[in-house]
Amino acid sequence: MSLTTLAKRLRQRWHVPALCVAVVVGLSWIGWVWLQPSPHKIIVMSVGNDGGTYHAYALKYSEILARQGIRLELRKSSGSVENYQRLKDPDSDIELGLVQSGIGNARDAPDLEVLAAVSYEPIWLFYNGATTIDQIAQLSGKRLAIGLTGSGLRKLTIVLLAAHGINASNTTLTDMTPQQAELQLRSGAIDAGFFIGIPKTPLVAKLLGSDLKLMNFSQADAIVRKFPALSKVVFPRGAIDLQRDLPAQDVTLLSATAMLVAKNSLHPSLVYALLDSAVEIHGDAGFFSTRNEFPNQHTDDFPISEQARRYFRTGRPFLQNYLPFWLANFIEQRFVILVPLLALLFALLQTVPRLLAFRVRTRLSHWYRELNALEDALRTTPAPGTAQRDLWRDQLMQLDAAVHQIDLPSRYFNQLYALKLSIQIVRNLQHQPDEPASER
Repeated sequence: MSLTTLAKRLRQRWHVPALCVAVVVGLSWIGWVWLQPSPHKIIVMSVGNDGGTYHAYALKYSEILARQGIRLELRKSSGSVENYQRLKDPDSDIELGLVQSGIGNARDAPDLEVLAAVSYEPIWLFYNGATTIDQIAQLSGKRLAIGLTGSGLRKLTIVLLAAHGINASNTTLTDMTPQQAELQLRSGAIDAGFFIGIPKTPLVAKLLGSDLKLMNFSQADAIVRKFPALSKVVFPRGAIDLQRDLPAQDVTLLSATAMLVAKNSLHPSLVYALLDSAVEIHGDAGFFSTRNEFPNQHTDDFPISEQARRYFRTGRPFLQNYLPFWLANFIEQRFVILVPLLALLFALLQTVPRLLAFRVRTRLSHWYRELNALEDALRTTPAPGTAQRDLWRDQLMQLDAAVHQIDLPSRYFNQLYALKLSIQIVRNLQHQPDEPASER
């Protein structure tokens, strides 16, 4: 067999599978380019001021994400309220922020999602004076520091005070930074101040080690039922200093919850990387939480991200357990698109043998019909003349030559030789002498 003939046969046999492969490759390329864009490597995050809890958390996130080649760009803010306002602004480039529970909701910001609740944010009320204060109503008429404008603490404090009948008409409410509040409280310029943050926050730790009194929220159970965004937590006896037994009894506090909130346009792969970071940062036990209590999904302020639900249900994607983030993401993105296309390719290749068999049957049926028509003519024509016999002979020769040109796969040779044998039978019929009509 010549190379030209071999090439011709290969083209005839493989053009259908090749077409299937070409279709799938084309669809794969479209999906590769358009359907699942690659994640960018920069996340813009709104954080609090220097020295605050949110800013400290953000620095840890930045350090961990940098190991995976993701840069966290930090934008300072006045606190949780400003973080929330930036996130819900569709024209803002802020994609991520820590937001205090009770600050916003899904009706006000439908494009935001919670990735996880990450920590308790206890509210501390330090005060001066000989009288013990254990109810917020006792603060009426005093000079209070209620947090900085734009902070979640200020918004929450105003709501709590109002629930106890306290407002600017009967009490001196002063907006100031936590640092200013601490100085004025020590100097006696104010009577009490609200602060927020974990005990390890430098300013809170400094206040806990001072001579200032810490309020025990005796009505905490009733308050958290009235305000579901708050939780009741207990600062245990001896937590400040075991040797000096400070505090000398358990102290009941109110606590908000810090949530990691993102725009729903944040790429899914970045969500997984952020949640991995959250587990590393917030998973340890603290004064108010057990080990692995955070991060969690115990929040109703905004919808939980679908990727976050999947993460908490089954963990990170399989490949991210074994490969660097960029490589795992690259493979996962493409395979999400390619797997259904490969299934389509498999289905197409399964149909190729059937299509080929149908094509062979169609070609052979055509020649069998031609041969059958010729046989009928031979059997039904009485006393054909020489010209008619010559015509039949020529037709048989043409049919035989055409059949010899048919190129079929070897598994169909039996059908091809059956056709050739049938041609020979009809040719023999042509050379038989005419039978008397009575015998037929």
